[in-house]
Amino acid sequence: MYLVTCTAVFAVAYLINTTMISVFYHRGLAHDAVQLRPWARTLAARYGIWLTGLDAKGWVCMHRKHHTHSDSPDDPHSPVHYGLLGVLPGQLKSYERTLVGLARGRSEYTREVADLEFDISWLNRKGLWYLPYVLHVVIALAIAVPTGMWALGACYFFGMMSHPIEGWIVNSLGHAIGGRNFETADNSRNNHLAAWLILGEGYQNNHHRYPASAKFSYQPWEVDLGFGMSVILERLGVLEIQRGLLIPSAPTRTQSLTHD
Repeated sequence: MYLVTCTAVFAVAYLINTTMISVFYHRGLAHDAVQLRPWARTLAARYGIWLTGLDAKGWVCMHRKHHTHSDSPDDPHSPVHYGLLGVLPGQLKSYERTLVGLARGRSEYTREVADLEFDISWLNRKGLWYLPYVLHVVIALAIAVPTGMWALGACYFFGMMSHPIEGWIVNSLGHAIGGRNFETADNSRNNHLAAWLILGEGYQNNHHRYPASAKFSYQPWEVDLGFGMSVILERLGVLEIQRGLLIPSAPTRTQSLTHD
């Protein structure tokens, strides 16, 4: 029962984190693939950092630079230049440079997010970037100390603050290992493991071909849980999926034979 509880706590915390990043930050703020309701946009812009440890504007800026310079020397986290393991420290350094660039108003950064009406979080402006981590450590200790359930507290913390590993898996495997449905100018790949673990984010080749689509899957066997979460949130009135921009369905074998 304890193991089940730990797993459930990790899963819920992880889902909160990944949904904020994959749906709100990525599909919403970065690409307008989903239209966030005003209150949901404010939630992501002002308070998303407390759930992810990542600044919304900084994340969007770095991600857009990734699309602009995908797998070139200016890509902030390409395994082509950093190597698979090097992406982990590389993405952190690029994120820090992005925040500094935005704070100092450098045009190479500000032009990427000129459409975003909000600033970087006050936490980063004041050098208090670590407070979300402190908050979740405190919550984890509040769970563990009175009960002695240290594994439960650890599951909570690592579920909520899992973003460095999520980013490393997607940014490395998604541009190094996997198949391709589309010919793109970069090295984007569809990595099923990364997609299953991180709400469809591993379908990088599909996403780079159709960046404005809220659905990252293309083939029938590709599962994009992030799009499923978007559908649920749409029904709850949190956002609206821009359905006219979705990836077209892949032709079936019968359709392909008929076309040929």
